[in-house]
Amino acid sequence: MGYFIKLNNINIFVEDLNPECKETIVFLHGWPGSHKLFEYQFNKLPQLGYRCIGIDTRGFGKSDKPFSGYDYNTLADDVKGVVDALGLSEFTLLGHSTGGAIALRYMARHKSYGVSKLILVAAAAPSLIKRPNFPYGIDEEVVLKIIDDTYNDRPKMLKEFGDNFFFQHTSQAFSDWFFSLGLQAAGWATAEIAKTWINETLFGDMKSINVPTLIIHGIHDKIVLFNLGEVQNKMIPNSILVPFEFSGHGSFYDQKDEFYNTLIKFVESK
Repeated sequence: MGYFIKLNNINIFVEDLNPECKETIVFLHGWPGSHKLFEYQFNKLPQLGYRCIGIDTRGFGKSDKPFSGYDYNTLADDVKGVVDALGLSEFTLLGHSTGGAIALRYMARHKSYGVSKLILVAAAAPSLIKRPNFPYGIDEEVVLKIIDDTYNDRPKMLKEFGDNFFFQHTSQAFSDWFFSLGLQAAGWATAEIAKTWINETLFGDMKSINVPTLIIHGIHDKIVLFNLGEVQNKMIPNSILVPFEFSGHGSFYDQKDEFYNTLIKFVESK
């Protein structure tokens, strides 16, 4: 069941499956997709008795596409608005890629409000790019090229990005579907989020995490390099890193069964 929640004159789209179930997982998608990136989890997890809530980040999917508000604070506040509107508590928060960065800012800024467990999937944290005294991640020039290409030939940029997303072979039809998700976003939102990768970091946010945390990261990830998952594991207390041996950036598709099993085992653990 999909609907909109109005937050500060911005309509945020929410896909809410199995709302009658108590065990809830909130999904925050990565750039430049939408909640539909989790299609294969939404096919299965509700059958197992989970309430699955997918939020389209502002600027992406079916949500409104304002010209501003793409900093981590505002994006985390959007999540808090959805949590408040739905009255959620004791839920698992799952963030993929940029969604993982937003999840970490939510945890720090809103003091883990309502969250009992955290799952980071190829999270773009604490910094997607290399910085002075932080030799991990990708070069800033890679992001600057993404921004430039977004303004000049966004379809070409999205095609090249999609070619690096998965490790396992995907069909042409699947590749076309993935490409279409990126096209649903606004060009300005696509560029502004990429600027946030450069302008913001999450070092302090990670140290504040106080709930059990699962880190899933594909060892072949070309977008958020695997060493960032190792850094997250060292920085976040009470965290577990599960390397996915045959995955790139999209482990939820590259190794669907392993992803289900790892997620469910963690959510149901005491």
